Amino acid sequence: MQRLSAKVAIITGASSGIGHATATLFAAEGAQLVVGARRQAELDQLGADITAAGGSAVALAGDVRSEAYAEALVALALSRYGRLDVAFNNAGTLGEMGPSTGVSAQGFIDALNVNLTSAFLGAKHQIAAMQKTGGGSVIFTSTFVGHSFAFPGVAAYAASKSGLIGLTQALAAEFGPEGIRVNAVLPGAVDTAMYREMNDTAESQAFITGLHALKRAARPEELARSVLYLASDDSSFVTGTASLVDGGASITRT
Repeated sequence: MQRLSAKVAIITGASSGIGHATATLFAAEGAQLVVGARRQAELDQLGADITAAGGSAVALAGDVRSEAYAEALVALALSRYGRLDVAFNNAGTLGEMGPSTGVSAQGFIDALNVNLTSAFLGAKHQIAAMQKTGGGSVIFTSTFVGHSFAFPGVAAYAASKSGLIGLTQALAAEFGPEGIRVNAVLPGAVDTAMYREMNDTAESQAFITGLHALKRAARPEELARSVLYLASDDSSFVTGTASLVDGGASITRT
């Protein structure tokens, strides 16, 4: 049985990594998709692949920092499919890295805008659509960085991503009475382009994987499975959580 049969979902950051893997999995589980990211060509290819596999997806490229784009994604879901049940606000950036005394004010603000403010703007319009149909599931991609683990040189990333946990809790409390669940998934290391950008040597990758109990990075598809759980009715009594999917990094000291 398909776990997202007859459900309509928006996924941002869908052109690569966790978002791409989640879109592919959601489609296989029966969801009708609106996929968003900055790169139209990659989104078009994703949509074509999903359609070729028997699924349904429509793509809209744009900048998640724009509230107009958040509105447009919801409007597209409603015009194409008539409703919205699931939203995976996954788009993100590492932001300006380096010693915090040298990070520019604009660099810090940019990380907040991409990682945190965009998620709020997305949820604002997604939840308004979900209210009309009696419920739904909103999911954010946070991180273990700034929650159960800390690294030097990534203050903007850590602060903006950990802010999603507070946003998750506030929205879950506010809209729970209307059947709208809000959760955050907190990945450990995931083998994506962003991970390789941050860890661009074999030595740095070995250090990071060694911090995990499983002694490896996750595959994007493994994170997609956790997002699927939060999107589906299997998690019908789960809301307001910061769900660690970190390969045991939060408990490892060896």
